[in-house]
Amino acid sequence: MKHYSYDEWLSYVKDEVIGTIREEIESHLYTCDQCLEYYLQAVSEHESSLPVLSNENSFTDLVMAEVSKQKEFTESPTAVKQPVKTKKSFYKQASFHYLIAAAATLLLTFSGVFQSLATYASAVEAPQHSKEKKHTVTEGVIDKTFAWMDSLEKKEANKK
Repeated sequence: MKHYSYDEWLSYVKDEVIGTIREEIESHLYTCDQCLEYYLQAVSEHESSLPVLSNENSFTDLVMAEVSKQKEFTESPTAVKQPVKTKKSFYKQASFHYLIAAAATLLLTFSGVFQSLATYASAVEAPQHSKEKKHTVTEGVIDKTFAWMDSLEKKEANKK
């Protein structure tokens, strides 16, 4: 990483650096603490030559004055009033939808639909009993691992 000297930072503070070099110096300033120290020293040394910001008519005061003008304009009697919101019809309200959902749940519960669904789900989940026992992939891997380990043990026994 290339570091900039104190003199280069001094030139930067005095606004004597041009174009792309200025952009390189600025981007380097974000990543290098050593150069940041040089920059701060250069700024503090030439603080008296930097422009002074006056407190008169500061940016904040100007913005707040504009906000006050806008507020007075909107509060004036000639301002357009916002339309009054009308009440929603009963079938567009959330409480109506909750009432319908509760009624449907009670109807399905007492009619036995949920009970039949539970019976069907347990029948689907229960394993099918067949004459042949089907092995899962995991059981096959375990069986092959044990067989391999047994063959290793036999080879070790034969070596002794």
